[in-house]
Formats: sequence, C-alpha cells, structure tokens
Amino acid sequence: MKSKLITLALVALAIIAVVLKYQTYVTHPWTRDALVRANIIEVTPRVTGPITKIYVADNTMVTAGQLLFEIDDRIYLAAYEKAQATLAQAEVQVQRARNELQRMTALEKKTPGAVPVITLNNLTDDVDAAVANVAAAAAGVENAKLDLEFTKVYASKDGYITNFNVAEGAHVVANQPVVALIDSDSFWIEGFFQETDLEHVHAGDTASITLMSYPDQPLQGKVVSLGYGIAQTDGATSQQMLPTVNPNFEWIRLAQRIPVKIKVQILPEQVELRVGTTASVMITPQARG
Repeated sequence: MKSKLITLALVALAIIAVVLKYQTYVTHPWTRDALVRANIIEVTPRVTGPITKIYVADNTMVTAGQLLFEIDDRIYLAAYEKAQATLAQAEVQVQRARNELQRMTALEKKTPGAVPVITLNNLTDDVDAAVANVAAAAAGVENAKLDLEFTKVYASKDGYITNFNVAEGAHVVANQPVVALIDSDSFWIEGFFQETDLEHVHAGDTASITLMSYPDQPLQGKVVSLGYGIAQTDGATSQQMLPTVNPNFEWIRLAQRIPVKIKVQILPEQVELRVGTTASVMITPQARG
C-alpha cells in the first residue's frame, strides 16, 4: 500500500511538472529562429573616378566623420577653377551693363529725348540678365565645390567597415555602393514567433537572448515592436497575369511567423554582435493590470 502511494505521488508530481512546463511554454513564447540585425549603410561615392588613397582596412571600426578613401580630384579641381572664372566673367558683365545703363540714363536726364525709352528698357533688361547670369555662375561654383569635396568619402556613422574589396587605383562610379558600413549603435535581435504566440508578446516585455556564438553568455533585452505584416506568395500576379496560388493540405494549417524586434539592454565587453548570426529568444510577459 505504501509503495502504491509513493507511485501515485510520483505520478502526480510528474503530471504537475508537465502542466507547469506546458504553462510556461504557452505563456513564455520561445523561438530558435532569431537573427542579429543592424542598420547597414551603403557607402556610396557622389562622384566618379579612380581611388587614389585608402585610409581604412576591411572589417575595422570607424568613427563618424572619419576619412575612408579619396577619389582623384584633378578633374573636379579644374572644373571648380573654371566655374570661378565663369563667375568672375559674369560679375564683369554685370558691372559693364550697369555702367552702360547709368551712362544712358545720365544722358537722357541731361538731354531729354536723346535716348529712346526702348533703349533704356533694353539696357535695364541687360542688367537683370547679367545679374541672373551671376547667380547661375555662383550656383555653378557651389556645385563644382561640392563635387570637389565629394572626392573625399567619410563615414557617416560610428560602425564597422565590412566587405571592402577595392584597392587604390580602382575606378568607382557615382551613386554606386562601394562598401558596407554597419551602424554600431543600431544592433537589435529579430525573433520570428508563430502568430499563435503573439497574444503573449507585447512591447516592453523582457526577452532572454542566447547567441549561438556565445551559448554561455545569456543576454537580456526588451521587446521594442512587433511586425505588422509579412510578404505572401499566394495571390501574387504571375508572368501570365494570373494569380499564383500554392497548393496546400486542407487539414494542415501552418502558423505564420511574425518578426519581433528586440533591443539588447546590456552587452558584455566580451560579446560582439555580428549581423546575420543566430540566436534563441524567450519572452517573459510583463504583469499587466
């Protein structure tokens, strides 16, 4: 009899443990499908030309405003000097037009009728046109100055230079990315949770994060936001302008996975986050009234 009671007690404890584990599983959503993410800035030159000097190496830390590389500036320096000369010529034309207008205006005052009204109007228009040419030339100088400045490419954020596979002498093209800059202040964890788990996930909830690369260094985070949409293949228009519908089994309904953005609270010095690496996340819901 005593042995039966012990057996029943052990069975009851096992059932209670299973129930508690199931409740924890239900109320503490967990996923192994999580990734380290960060904002990635494509470093893109604004002008075209060969690289003459590189100041950073691949996979290194840079600070905002740090010079990354230089592009041959000789063409742009010549264009800047030419624009300055054009501006100087335009300013001379303004002064010449004003002098002519003043001379004719003075003559008309001294001898009324000596200068036709249409001539004075034309001279006034010449002054206005010359002033407009100065403004256009000044804009040309500013544009040439910017192009000259753009031959030096700087880091826009603190972060990590990666996939830098160009060398001095390589020809870069304006508005074509050259290298990636990972913003070091923007790292987050993106966990993909089944839609059936979202009832227990809210912004502000605590998240326990385990990086696959640092399994013995658990991290703490906070849920920042939940995604409001994911792409769907069903219903997309095919090349024949017909909707694409994938076959499925009527008795199986797979839960969709929704991205949840999580910000790491404290990052230990010995832990380095790397974009694309894998993590596991468990959410602990906060008490709500």
